[in-house]
Amino acid sequence: QVQLVESGGGSVQAGGSLRLSCVASEYTNCVAWFRQAPGKEREGVAFISNAYETRYVDSVKGRFTASREITGTTLYLEMNNLKPEDTAIYYCAAAKSSRGCLGSGTMDYWGQGTQVTVSS
Repeated sequence: QVQLVESGGGSVQAGGSLRLSCVASEYTNCVAWFRQAPGKEREGVAFISNAYETRYVDSVKGRFTASREITGTTLYLEMNNLKPEDTAIYYCAAAKSSRGCLGSGTMDYWGQGTQVTVSS
């Protein structure tokens, strides 16, 4: 069982920045960041495969940067130029197979989530 622990959420004004961190108990071939806003379905924000290829949802391209340390067990989500519509609970997730990073994402493990609130 892979354990994931996120940190770094908080409240900022529109245009501000936050950095989320996630520490995994072991390496997996796919890691990702998801978010769920009130009343909306959870969506994948960024995916990092074992080849360190990164893919983003269109709404965050150019504003968010996902990265993974070389050890593979710590990942980050740098969020810049935040907008009120970015307000959500953000989850770190992992999949044993790199195929988990395909499409909308199929994850095996989830963190507890961290709240990000962006005010206008």
